Amino acid sequence: MPGMPVTTIVIGNMPTRILIAKPGLDGHDRGAKVVSRALRDAGCEVIYSGLHQTPDQIVETAIQEDVDGIGLSVLSGAHMTLFPRVAEMLKEREAEDIVVFGGGIIPDEDIPLLEEAGLEMIFTPGTPLSDITDWVSERFSQTD
Repeated sequence: MPGMPVTTIVIGNMPTRILIAKPGLDGHDRGAKVVSRALRDAGCEVIYSGLHQTPDQIVETAIQEDVDGIGLSVLSGAHMTLFPRVAEMLKEREAEDIVVFGGGIIPDEDIPLLEEAGLEMIFTPGTPLSDITDWVSERFSQTD
């Protein structure tokens, strides 16, 4: 919005690079595009994968694009299969330094299981965009 301060999310001297990905057969991407735009407006460099990506495609893109994080979005109910598989494949490719977070229609009881599987944060419907951008800013300003 005009006149509002802009905070840029950077790591060192470079903008944080985030891949927003839609794994599986879920064809609804409005939320993913809204989050992509919010992260871009917050100063991130955002790569949007498009629809119907396999975990392998997502991991390959993340590695090739040298991203800092992957934001996964699923509305189809396949989050318990697809989200952990992405985290697992990152470990297999020795790229576990890439932070994985997710969002979508995810029951509260599944969130601890997804965190155990390697996702750092889960955002559910109705989460304010500022909560997402604030979390990304805080998470990627940390030094590991």
